[in-house]
Amino acid sequence: MPAARPSASRRTVLRGVAVTPVAGLGLAACSAPGGGATADATPTAPVDLGTESEVAKGGAKLYRDQNVVVSRSADGTLKAYSTICTHAGCPINKLQGTTLICPCHGSEFDAVTGKVVQSPATEPLNELPVKAANGRIVAGPGA
Repeated sequence: MPAARPSASRRTVLRGVAVTPVAGLGLAACSAPGGGATADATPTAPVDLGTESEVAKGGAKLYRDQNVVVSRSADGTLKAYSTICTHAGCPINKLQGTTLICPCHGSEFDAVTGKVVQSPATEPLNELPVKAANGRIVAGPGA
């Protein structure tokens, strides 16, 4: 005679139900808001970011709304990078000095070079064309 399978207790079932939503939240935290980076996550045309004086020599400025960071070298050369993390497509929302910090998994990037300075990301940020025109910083394709 086969042994009867024990049925799940009410406590076991409730414990499983309580864990399920938490696991779902963990998965949501690993993806970019809105389900991943979209084609319009970074500029697809030139975007006026602000006055040229906003980016000091040797410094960087994060433009969160446009997903762009602009840095200026000691000689005055501007560089711009997309701030969509190359690890999981999350928009980077923190600039500490010249280090960009991704909120999703802690990847860090150098805002001056776009290079990864802390994993899990392994690919550098995507460089964008940038220029100063009439005292304004313009970045994106066609800049």
